[in-house]
Amino acid sequence: MRRPAFAHERYWGRPVTGFGDAAARVLVLGLAPAAHGGNRTGRVFTGDRSGDWLFAALWRGGFANQPTSVSAGDGLSLRDCFVTAAVRCAPPANRPTIAERDTCAGYLVRELELLDRVRVIVCLGGFAWDAALRTRAAAGLPVPRPKPRFGHGAVLAAERLPLLGCYHPSQQNTFTGRLTEAMMDEVIATAGEMAER
Repeated sequence: MRRPAFAHERYWGRPVTGFGDAAARVLVLGLAPAAHGGNRTGRVFTGDRSGDWLFAALWRGGFANQPTSVSAGDGLSLRDCFVTAAVRCAPPANRPTIAERDTCAGYLVRELELLDRVRVIVCLGGFAWDAALRTRAAAGLPVPRPKPRFGHGAVLAAERLPLLGCYHPSQQNTFTGRLTEAMMDEVIATAGEMAER
């Protein structure tokens, strides 16, 4: 169902691919397009509050040319960064299922094959962390046992495709102070440092 604020807009309503710099060394991995964000605009994290937080942090970190993104044609461009999601369609109640993750897994694997300069994956939330671990395994990269646990600032150190955890910039996390701008800026700065290695 469309929100009244967007009643005049035509929703994209199809799978949403990743976007950004094809030569990116930093990949930001989210959960799925928001029902009234990426599902509406056709670009992941665009037009919703989570995206407001993400793009502002990427802008402050030097990865974006502007701090906001409201539509696919709003002039946003990313430098050395690519943003995508583990699930490509807006899930019911904005909560992706394991089945949806597994159905979309091949798209993430293929994106990483094409983005052959990626040096670090920033995982926004535990769902993205788990999807990234599965993607590493699908790419033939080792996944330690026991499986590394997600946490804000958690790192899976690896020569190829290391992971960096960040709380998802959802309203549940940003409104409660579980994730602050400073915390997100620190993760983005760490990702930049890891990409330089």
